[in-house]
Amino acid sequence: MTVLGRYKFEPPVRGVALRVVMSVASVLAPLFVQVALTLGLLLWLAMIRQGDFSSGAVQPSRIALREPNWPPRTQQVANCFSNQFELPVLFYVLTALALVTRQADLLFVVMAWMFVATRLVHAYIHTTNNVVIRRGLVFGVGALVLILMWLVFIVRILAAST
Repeated sequence: MTVLGRYKFEPPVRGVALRVVMSVASVLAPLFVQVALTLGLLLWLAMIRQGDFSSGAVQPSRIALREPNWPPRTQQVANCFSNQFELPVLFYVLTALALVTRQADLLFVVMAWMFVATRLVHAYIHTTNNVVIRRGLVFGVGALVLILMWLVFIVRILAAST
């Protein structure tokens, strides 16, 4: 293994091309941005809901059992927040596994940033004009990137074990 700056270059293994192994910080940076998005939505939602209670727009008894009695804008942000616990959960797991198994290379990091970028755009669309077709397209691109990330990871793990 050769070290050059923050990157490590691993020699080819059985005909596999040279891989750049990324630093832990580089691998976790997209994950940190995704976490920041989730926490930002949580704080925004808390502020909006507090405003709903303060203004009398919502009575606690009308939402105590998760009834959908929030104003539309509040529900829109709440739905966006909830979405952060769908696909991103698979991203979090994959990132942890890629770190532990040393499979987090430049390709992984580029694809991780692509996934997180789609999540940011998806959240923006979801909390602004909420054009479902556009939001669905961005969701689909993010899902495809995540599927490819998982396939690359699975192939590498299975190839390494043979």
